[in-house]
Amino acid sequence: MNGSSELVGRVREALREVIDPEIGFNIVDIGLVYDIALEKRGIVKITMTTTTKGCPATDFLKDGVGEAAHNVEGVHSADIRLTYDPPWTPDMMSSEAKRYLGGR
Repeated sequence: MNGSSELVGRVREALREVIDPEIGFNIVDIGLVYDIALEKRGIVKITMTTTTKGCPATDFLKDGVGEAAHNVEGVHSADIRLTYDPPWTPDMMSSEAKRYLGGR
């Protein structure tokens, strides 16, 4: 694994600490994180969504993502981008998240 892939992997793991307050599971496994890319040395771009437009937890989740990313050694800045294309669906959840939520 090269340095940039390793950093992206560590950011992805750190984002598993961010829990969606409505679902009660981490945002990576429920499928809210669409992409993590190393833009420049120490700058990561994270593309994410919420379960619905107008989600009341949007700011909470974005703040949590920014804080989690900044806590990863080697990350100097995080650019968090919110998108609804494609819209989130329960099919985006990992098998673990689906089991946790009882197959929803």
